[in-house]
Amino acid sequence: MFDGAAFPKPLEEEIFEQWLENGRESKIGYKYMLIIWDNYDDAYNPVYVEERENINRFERYENSTGRESLVAAYDLYSESRVG
Repeated sequence: MFDGAAFPKPLEEEIFEQWLENGRESKIGYKYMLIIWDNYDDAYNPVYVEERENINRFERYENSTGRESLVAAYDLYSESRVG
């Protein structure tokens, strides 16, 4: 997943699926999972949010100059990508 020149490196599908499961199992009631690229750690990390408005607090990967940037956002239950 995330193969290609537009992304810093691939993400294993198994890890992605585990992150989705972890978000759904949380007692907090998250609705969305954000895939964040950490420039310092050179790694993807999941961030879970309850409201769609919280997605915008991260700068998109294509335009980012900071440490963390948003690569993609997903609805935890439909598993569809959020634009």
